[in-house]
Amino acid sequence: MMTQDQCSHRNNVSEKPQLYKVGIYGWRKRCLYFFVLLLMILILINLALTIWILKVMNFTIDGMGNLRITEKGLKLEGDSEFLQPLYAKEIHSRPGRPLFLQSSRNLSVNVVGTNNQLLTQLVTGSSGFKAQGKLFEVKSTSGKLLFSADEQEVVVGADRLRVMGAEGAVFTKSVETPHVRAEPFKELRLESPTRSLLMEAPKGVQILAEAGDIQAICRNELRLESKDGEISLDARRIRLMRLPEGKASSSSVSSGSRQTVYEVCVCPNGRLFLSQAGTGSTCQISNNICL
Repeated sequence: MMTQDQCSHRNNVSEKPQLYKVGIYGWRKRCLYFFVLLLMILILINLALTIWILKVMNFTIDGMGNLRITEKGLKLEGDSEFLQPLYAKEIHSRPGRPLFLQSSRNLSVNVVGTNNQLLTQLVTGSSGFKAQGKLFEVKSTSGKLLFSADEQEVVVGADRLRVMGAEGAVFTKSVETPHVRAEPFKELRLESPTRSLLMEAPKGVQILAEAGDIQAICRNELRLESKDGEISLDARRIRLMRLPEGKASSSSVSSGSRQTVYEVCVCPNGRLFLSQAGTGSTCQISNNICL
């Protein structure tokens, strides 16, 4: 028989402590490591793509690519393309460099008011150059007005206006100018193909050709009229071409050589005609032209 002490000692020896495992084991552990490794690979790829984008786009502290951020605004270097409207207060090129604007269709510059109302517009396109506004001015570098146009008048402020077209200049209304002159060694021609041509001045009209001729050609009548003064023909030689010749009666014609001297006669209505000269005036004899 075992004593009580021996039984208690045997029970203590037979009872061993139980251990519990804490953590992830087996396939769960392998899945966790796989996801961690996949996440690290994605982070590395993302980091590499970010560095590549920064390198390609040329990101710096001052800006991106050709775009630089300065204290005065944005600075673009090289060619730039805008796919949407550009709103800016001021656009200028680098010092000493030209500013080049290019568009595949047209280039429009608009100035609008407070109510989005169009005030001034400048359009350049394939069809031409258009400007819309209340006033259009062109000035020289010194500030002198060269050209100005509005609804009331068009002003040419240059010292000389030159028309290079073969047909000259066509005016549908009147023209007011103090001087009309052709270029040296060129002809000056004033013509009205279907209407009348009127030259008028309160203090006189002067037509001067210093080294050439002056021709006035018309189809019907050429009239020189002076209301209060006189008409003077001052020249060394005055020729009246194609004047009609009065015919004297057969009884008054003297025999002899052919007559080569004539006198100029004037009818009461102002018409001129020629009459054979004689010892006296023969205008009364040859006045059949006046009938």
